[in-house]
This record gives sequence, C-alpha cells and structure tokens, in this order.
Amino acid sequence: MKAIRVHEFGGPEVMKLEDVPDLQPGPSQVVVRIHAAGVNPVEAYVRSGSYPQKPILPYTPGTDAGGVVMAVGSGVKGVKAGDRVYTSGPNSGTYAEQVLCGEAQVHRLPDTVSFEQGAAMGVAYGTAYRGLFQRAEAKPAETVLVHGASGGVGTAAVQLARAGGMTVIGTAGSEPGLELVKKEGAHHVLNHASDGYLDELMKLTDGRGVDVIVELLANKNLGKDLTVLAKKGRVAVIGSRGPVEINPRDAMGREADIRGVTLMNTSEQEFKTMHAALVAGLENGTLRPVIGQRIPLVEAARAHVEIMKPSGAHGKIVLVP
Repeated sequence: MKAIRVHEFGGPEVMKLEDVPDLQPGPSQVVVRIHAAGVNPVEAYVRSGSYPQKPILPYTPGTDAGGVVMAVGSGVKGVKAGDRVYTSGPNSGTYAEQVLCGEAQVHRLPDTVSFEQGAAMGVAYGTAYRGLFQRAEAKPAETVLVHGASGGVGTAAVQLARAGGMTVIGTAGSEPGLELVKKEGAHHVLNHASDGYLDELMKLTDGRGVDVIVELLANKNLGKDLTVLAKKGRVAVIGSRGPVEINPRDAMGREADIRGVTLMNTSEQEFKTMHAALVAGLENGTLRPVIGQRIPLVEAARAHVEIMKPSGAHGKIVLVP
C-alpha cells in the first residue's frame, strides 16, 4: 500500500509518499481501507517537531479516517469486514491507504454519511464534544460563544451546541465564513476581524455575557474572552499558537474558569460516551460535518500549508488516497 512517511521533523516537505507493506490485524485489532483521511492542526505541530509528544521516526501522520473494514483480528466482535466505519485515537497513521486500529478506535458510520464526513469526526468532533460537555459542562439554555467557528472544530461545536439546546454565537473573519457559521446553526454571527464585535456580543446578551466560550485561538483572544463571560462562566481552551497576557481580575470578579482541553487526557469511559453521542448525532442528522477541501494523498504537504493559514479553514480538510 501507499502511505505518507516522515523520516525527520521539519516543514511540510518532509512528508513523502512511499510504498509500505500491507497491514495485518492482530488480536483485538482492525484493518480499515481508507477512503478519506482527516487533516488536523496538531498533525502539523507534530510533524514540525514542536509538539511536546513526539512519535518515533519514521511514522505515518493522522488519526482520523472514513473507510471500510478490510479484516479483523481474533476477539473483535463489534465490527466485521465490509462495515463502514470512522476511526479515532491512536493507530498506525491515516495518511495512507490502510490503517491498523484497536477495536475501540473504530466506530460505525451510517450509510447516509460520506467517508469524507467520517474523516472529520475523530479529532474535530471529539475535541468539540470534549470541550463543550466534558470540560466546560455546557447545559441546555446556556449561551455559548464559539470563537473561531468556521473551521472543522468550530463548525462541530456550533452543531453540537445547537443540538444541545444552547443559544449559539459564532465568529468568523470573512463573509464566506460568517455565512457558513450561520448555515450550520449559529443563532448569531459576528466578524472577529471587526472592531467592536465583542461590544455587539454584549448587546446580544443584554450585558450579561456568555456562559461558555469555546476558544480556538487563545493566544489572541483569551484576555478579551474573560471580559465577556457571565458570572460562573467557563472558557474551554481548544487552540493556541503562543502565549497570552490576561488580567486575573477579569476572572476573579466573575468567578470564571479557564479549562484546558486535550483529547489525550480522555478516559476510556469518556471516549465511549463521546462516540456514542457522535454516532447518534450522525444518525439523526443533527451532526453534519462540513468538508472544505479534498486534497489528494500525494499532496499532503499542501494540506498542511492550508490547515495552518492565518485565515483558517472553512470546514474540514481531508486527504483522498
């Protein structure tokens, strides 16, 4: 099979398409034939060597894919050859034609959902779910600001919050982005490239502020986030590209919380809860992953350039073998 391999950390150009042996499942393992692989910012950080946890070289990037089960090992009961699935969590790397997963890392993909949409589920929807529900403890009737709502995680957070009975305010930095955020279910949209957009947010909430903020770029926004939280508000920090200065008094007066989010700390039971909810959302149509770009696997380097652009992605970027 063909797979992207990284033999040294560095720029996008270190990713090379190579021929590698086909995969075989061991006990409790599943081999999936990949039809689409999701691209996530964390994979660019890992490839560059700047991420705290570094894989052993050489390696194949990626954890997310949509595809069909090719073979299962002994003891696997939840899926069988021919089943449509999406993948999540540690595996052999999804920037490839095949991927080897543990049984717990494959989840049923409804027939009404495309493989590209399946490739958007693991990191993007998993992170949005963890940030909203497992870390920020968002509840029905609360008001949620998705700060940076037009990318893969942002659109997922908008859909999850809307389905969860919350009032959703989403931001984007362009007219196409704003249109997308509105289309995906935000009650209100604000342009975070415009001066005074947080003043408009306070008007929308009658001066109260928001209960939860899903923050995708904390190094730019966290200090401002604390000024628009309601009392007892929570900020779920999902993304940051550097340090930021905040005024602790803005949190003190509100008794506000800043809660970090990472999928790596998710327990086995939390993963089960998360993906049971995500599969149900795919089945009932409340979750509809938005695919922004489809890029050939051989052009994985271009996908990493696109995912890190300051303008952000509109929907999910996927690689197609």
